[in-house]
Amino acid sequence: MAQDASNNAQAPNTIGPVVVSPAKPKGTSRSEADTQGGARRTKRVAARNTRKPLPPAPPAPVSSEAAPTPLNTNVVATSATRLGLTVLQTPATVEVVDQQTMREQGYRTTTETAQGAVGVLSGDAAGAPGGFSMRGFTFSSVNVLYNGISIGPQGITSRVMDTSNLDRVEFLKGPSSLMSGLDAIGGSVNYVNRQPTTGPIKNELDGSIDSLGTYRTHFGSGGSTLIPGLDYRVDIGQSKIASFIDGDYQDLTNFSAQLNYRVTDSFKVFGAIEYKRDDGHAYWGTPLVPVSFAGPFARNGVVSGTAISTFDGSVLGPLTVDSRTLHTNYNVADNSTGAQELWLRGGFEWALSNDITLKNQAYDYNARRHWIDSETYGFDLATSTIDRDRFFVTHKQQVAGDNTDLTWNSSFLGMENRFATQLQVSRNDITFTQEGNGGFPADTVSVLDPDPGLYGMMSPNIRNSRLDTIAGSFEDRLKLTPMFALIGGVRVDDFTLSRNGVNFDGTIPDGQPFTKNWQPVSYRAAYTFEPIRNLVFYSMYATAYDPAAAGIFSLSPGTPLDLTSSRIYETGVKQLLWDGKAEWTLSVYDLARRNVYVAINDTTSTLAGEIRTKGVEFAAAVRPVENVKLWGNVAFTAAHYSNFFFNGVSADGNTPSNVAPVIINAGASYRLNNWRWPVEFGGSVRHVGNRYLYEDDLTTMQAYTTADVYAFVDIPGRDLPWQGLQTMRVTFRVRNLTNTLYAAWSDPGYPDQVFLGAPRTFELAASAKW
Repeated sequence: MAQDASNNAQAPNTIGPVVVSPAKPKGTSRSEADTQGGARRTKRVAARNTRKPLPPAPPAPVSSEAAPTPLNTNVVATSATRLGLTVLQTPATVEVVDQQTMREQGYRTTTETAQGAVGVLSGDAAGAPGGFSMRGFTFSSVNVLYNGISIGPQGITSRVMDTSNLDRVEFLKGPSSLMSGLDAIGGSVNYVNRQPTTGPIKNELDGSIDSLGTYRTHFGSGGSTLIPGLDYRVDIGQSKIASFIDGDYQDLTNFSAQLNYRVTDSFKVFGAIEYKRDDGHAYWGTPLVPVSFAGPFARNGVVSGTAISTFDGSVLGPLTVDSRTLHTNYNVADNSTGAQELWLRGGFEWALSNDITLKNQAYDYNARRHWIDSETYGFDLATSTIDRDRFFVTHKQQVAGDNTDLTWNSSFLGMENRFATQLQVSRNDITFTQEGNGGFPADTVSVLDPDPGLYGMMSPNIRNSRLDTIAGSFEDRLKLTPMFALIGGVRVDDFTLSRNGVNFDGTIPDGQPFTKNWQPVSYRAAYTFEPIRNLVFYSMYATAYDPAAAGIFSLSPGTPLDLTSSRIYETGVKQLLWDGKAEWTLSVYDLARRNVYVAINDTTSTLAGEIRTKGVEFAAAVRPVENVKLWGNVAFTAAHYSNFFFNGVSADGNTPSNVAPVIINAGASYRLNNWRWPVEFGGSVRHVGNRYLYEDDLTTMQAYTTADVYAFVDIPGRDLPWQGLQTMRVTFRVRNLTNTLYAAWSDPGYPDQVFLGAPRTFELAASAKW
C-alpha cells in the first residue's frame, strides 16, 4: 500500500518539447521488499567544430504528429540532459515513446507505454500503480517524473494515468541522480504533457470501447490565438479502465491546459494547469494455491515453485493458479481507491544574449489519495481457505518549488563548449492517516465464491512528513574535436526531513518527532565519439542515491537513516542511417547498488550487501519503403544479490522480484496508401522470461509470449458527411491475440498472490481531426 511505513524535483523549464535535425559538417523481509517496491505497508513475513557555435533559437513547440526518425533519437529528452542534446548525442540509454506511437500501438495508460520499451516491465499493483522494472530495480527505485518534476517515491505517489494528454514518455536507463535526485537507481520515467503549437488551430476528438467495457473519450485543441504571440493547448479526457476481475475498475478524468506567450523575440512566459481524478475499486492479485487443492483446475505455465505463507509460515507447494479463481476479487465489498491531483506551473524563458538563456519555472502540486482494502490473500493449508487482512491509508500532499536554469554556449581555447546549470528549491509536505491498530483486522473466506464482507472499524494513526530540498547542479560538454566530446556534470543536494505523528490511541510514536539532514553528491562523466556523421560511440560513469532502508517518507529513528550509493558503467553505440529511415542502438552496462538494508523486524534493520546487475540492450527500427515499418528490441539482464543473508542463510545470487533475464519485442506494419481510403495493418509480439515473485526466489512467474494486432482506415474529409473534418481514423484492435494466461506483475510486499494479465480483448476506436 502506498503509505508511511514507520508505524510497526526537477523541472525542465522549456515551454515545449524540441525536435531537431542532426547537425551536418532474493531473500529479504517484507520491509526490504518495500525498499525495492516503494513505501508501502511493512508487515510481518513468516520466514520468506572549433568555431564558436551558433546560439540556439528559443525552442518553438512542435507537434508530434510524425515520428521524426524510427527510434526518435533526434528528439531532445529533457529528463536525460539539460544541455539540449538529442538522444543520439546523449551519452546514456534513452528511449522516447511519442504520442504517435501511443496511438498506433494502442497504449492507453502510462503503464502500457512500457510494453514495447527495451528491457522495461510495468504493472499496476493496487497499492502502487504505474510501477516500472528497469535494469534490475523496481517500484520506487525507478523515479517517476511529471514534466521533469519529482513529487516523491513512485510507490507512494503514482496513479493510473491516461496517455491522451501526453506528448511523450521518456525512459532514461540506469542511475541518474544528476538529473532527478532521489530514487533514480534503475532509471527514471518522465511524462511530458502535450504543448501549445504556433500556427492554425487544430482539433481532435477520440473515442474507443473494448470487449471488457473499457471506454475512452478525449478532446484536444491547440494553436495560435487572435492575440499575436499567444498560443494554447487544451486536453480533456474521460475514461473507464475496466477489468476482467470482478468489480475492478478505474474511472479517470483529466483536464490540462497551457498558454505560451512570446512577449518579445527574446522573452516568453507560460502558464499551465492540470487536474486529474481517479476513482474505483482495486484488484490486489490472485492467490496462489497448491496443485493438490486445484486438482484438474490447476493452470500450467503461470507460476511454479513453492511459497511460505504470510500468516502461519507453512510451506505451500507446488503452486499453481486455480482456473476457477481467474476472475475472482477477494477484496471487501466496500473497498475504494481514488485520488484528486492539481498541478499549477508557470515560468519564463529569456534569451539574455545570443549565447545565454535563462529559464525559470515555479510549480505547486496538491493531491489527496485514499485506499480502503483487504490486501493480503494467503492460502491456509490447514483449512483450504483464504486468510485476509485489512488496511486503509489516506494522503494529503503538497509540493511547491522553483527551478532556475541557465545555459551558455561559448568556446574554450577555440573549442566549442556548452554549459548548463540549475538551482532547485522545493518543499514536499505529506500527511498519512492510516490503519494503526498493530494487528490489522483479519478474517477468512472461501477460495471459491468468497463472501466479500466489509472493512470494519478503522483505527487511524497520523504521520506528518516534510522534505525540504535545495539542489544545485551543472553539466558541460566540451568538443575537443569535431568528432570527440567530453560530457559531465555534478549535483549537490541538501535534504532535510522532518517527521512527527500521533498513534490512534493518543500515544507518540517512538523516536518522533525527529529531523535528519543529508548532503549527497552525484555525478556523471562521459564521452561521445562520432567518427562519421550520425554514428556515435559513447561511454559513461554515473551515480545515484536513495534511502537505504525505506522510502524517504517512511524513515524513522528505528530504521537506518543512511543513503545507499549506486553506480553504473555503460558503453554503447547509436546510429541513424539510410537518410533517416533506419536506426539502431546497442548498450552494455554494469550497475551496482551498495549498502542495501533488510529489516529483520518492525524496528531493526541489518546491512545486507548489494544488488549487482549486468546487461545488454539492443534496439533497431527501419522504414525500408514509405509504407512499411519494422522494429524490434531485446534486453538481457542478469541481476542478483551479493553478500546477502536471508533469515541467517546466505542468499547470494538471488534475483530481485519482477526482473526478467530476457525481454524481446518486435513489431511491423504495412500501409496501403494508394487506396481511396488508406489502410494500415500492424502487430507486435512480446516475450518476457521467468521472473521471481519475491526475493527468496521460491516462486517463479513463468515466461510468457503475447501478441497484439490492429488495422485502421483513414477516411479523408471529402468522404465524410460532417463539414470541416480533415480526416477520421477508425481502428480495430485485438489485444493478447492468443488469449495467453500469464502472471504479469507482482508486489513483493504481498508474496501470496500475483497480478494476472488481461485475456484476449477486442477494441473499436475512432478519432477525428479538423
